[in-house]
Amino acid sequence: MSTGSVNEVQLVIITGMSGAGKTVAMQSFEDLGFFCVDNLPPTLLPKFLELMKESGNKMNKVAVVMDLRGREFFDHLFKSLDELAETSWVTPQILYLDADDAALVRRYKETRRTHPLAPAGLPLEGIKQERELLEELKGRAQMIYMTSEMKPRELREKILTEFSVNKQSIFTVNVVSFGFKHGIPIDADLVFDVRFLPNPHYIESMRPRTGLDEDVATYVLKWNETSKFIEKVTDLLSFMLPQYKREGKSQLVIAIGCTGGQHRSVALAEYIGHHFEEDYETIISHRDIQKRKGITT
Repeated sequence: MSTGSVNEVQLVIITGMSGAGKTVAMQSFEDLGFFCVDNLPPTLLPKFLELMKESGNKMNKVAVVMDLRGREFFDHLFKSLDELAETSWVTPQILYLDADDAALVRRYKETRRTHPLAPAGLPLEGIKQERELLEELKGRAQMIYMTSEMKPRELREKILTEFSVNKQSIFTVNVVSFGFKHGIPIDADLVFDVRFLPNPHYIESMRPRTGLDEDVATYVLKWNETSKFIEKVTDLLSFMLPQYKREGKSQLVIAIGCTGGQHRSVALAEYIGHHFEEDYETIISHRDIQKRKGITT
């Protein structure tokens, strides 16, 4: 069935030696917005791409991991690649990850895993067999990364630099307000408690309102304690955020909590989030803002 014009699909096939970093590579492509599939049998590759073609251009960046876990299907890979080379709507690239024998043996010993080709033998035996099996595939790869001396962060940065549209690492700052009486967000990286600040809850006219309302925000922000808190926290985050980004972290969740998550934390999450939005991709959310008076979201 024809679906009309189809944008070109960017297909990256991640393969190479077991233990060379394919898991880190796939996670890096996920951070770049690629639709990722782990351990796709090569026989299913053409059908998989046809299904994507029929999806109406909703996914035009795809990364698939193919390795010796699917070795019974591996002979079909070259046939599938040859067929894809004749299409006009997909551009396949092979990213081959390699490392020297010593590095691979060391990684197997550190993780206490067995090599897939030598489950009952020495890791080095499986590594040598794998090199022979993958020799032809390595010869067809457009990109070969040697990861022997790479840390996972360095491999991730290399992929982000190579495949990111703007050639910059993706790093998102999520600032979320919450109420301690509803529990601390489980995905928070940094938690700041602002319950020491004057509470608008005790002002009758402000009690049903939130930190998104101008009068409530003005009340929260006018105190000397608030000014000092903002000064110290923004200074701390100005130092920390570049360090997190440099370490390869894709996002940071900053949680700011007051008692109910309605007034103080909301106003400060808005202020701090907007403070950093010029330098970082920033998302501001308020987890518990609608939980007053029994309202849930």
